[in-house]
Amino acid sequence: MRIKPSIWKTIIKRFLTTQLIVFYLCLMGVQEVHAASQRVISTSPAITEILFAIGAGDRVVGVTDYCNYPKNACRLPSIGGPLNPSTEKWIALKPDLIILQDDSVVLNKHAKVFKIPTLEVSVNNLNNILTSIQVIADAMQTPKSGKQLVDKIKTQIDNYRTSIGNTKARHVLMLLSDTNDPSRDLYAVGRNTFLNELLSIAGGENILPDTMATYPKISKEFIIAKSPEIIIEIGPTANLSNEGILNRKKAWTIYPTINAVKNDRLYFVGADYILIPGPRLVQILDILTRNIHPKLFSSTANIKQEIISQ
Repeated sequence: MRIKPSIWKTIIKRFLTTQLIVFYLCLMGVQEVHAASQRVISTSPAITEILFAIGAGDRVVGVTDYCNYPKNACRLPSIGGPLNPSTEKWIALKPDLIILQDDSVVLNKHAKVFKIPTLEVSVNNLNNILTSIQVIADAMQTPKSGKQLVDKIKTQIDNYRTSIGNTKARHVLMLLSDTNDPSRDLYAVGRNTFLNELLSIAGGENILPDTMATYPKISKEFIIAKSPEIIIEIGPTANLSNEGILNRKKAWTIYPTINAVKNDRLYFVGADYILIPGPRLVQILDILTRNIHPKLFSSTANIKQEIISQ
C-alpha cells in the first residue's frame, strides 16, 4: 500500500515539530543551568546558613561581619554590616545576585544603585523562614534540597508539639541579655517574633502583651508585677561559666517575690544562634523546651550551661 505524498508531508511535519519542541526544551534546560547564580553575596547570618544548608555554599562569595556559621562561611570575604556595607567590596566580588532580608533598606538601596540583581526574603516568623528556605533553594536551582530541609524542620517541630501535648503552659519572660545587672531596664522578646512562636511550641506563654513592640524595653517593676514562673536570658552575655551563672542568679535575688527567682527557674542561654531565624531554629526550640519542661527529658532534667552555650 502506497502512502500518498500529502500524508508523508503531514507525518514529516509532525515529526519535525516534535523534534523542535524537544530541542527547545533541552535548550531551555541548558539556559536555566547557566542562569543559576554563581557568585552570591549573603547579607545576613540566617541567609548564609540557609545557603550552606541547601548545598549552595560553594557559590557564596561574600558574607557580613556577623556570619560565623558554618566554618566555611568564616573564610569568605566580608562585605561589612547591614548598616555599613562596603560597596567597594561588592564591586570587587562581582556578584550576580545579592540575597537580602526585606527589611534591609540600606542594602537594597545600594544594590539598586549598582544595578545588582537581588532576591528579597522575610524571616520574621516561622512560616516566612520556611518559605524563604524554599525560595532561596529555587533561586539557586536546588529545589529538592530546599524541600528536604523544610520537611525535616517541619517534622522536628511536630515532634516537639507531640512531646509537649497538653502539658500546662508556663509563664515565661525571655530577656535579651545585654547587661549583667538585672536591676537595669532590659529588652525582652515580644510576641510578634519567631522566638515567641518557638516559645509557644515549647510549652511557654510569653508574659508580654500583644500591644508591646517586637523587642520592647521593660522595667524591673513590670517584671515584679508579672512575676513570671521562668526567666530565660538569651544572647552573647548569657554565655556564662558555672560561677557566672551563680553570680547572675545571686544578682536576681534582690527581687525575691518573682516566682522565677523564688523557685530557681532562671536560665541563661548564650548559644550564638539563639537570635538567628535560620535552619538551626530547631536547636533553639530544643533549648527552650528543655528549660521550660525539664521533666519531659528524663536523661537531662537539669540543663547544663556547657550544653546550651554551644
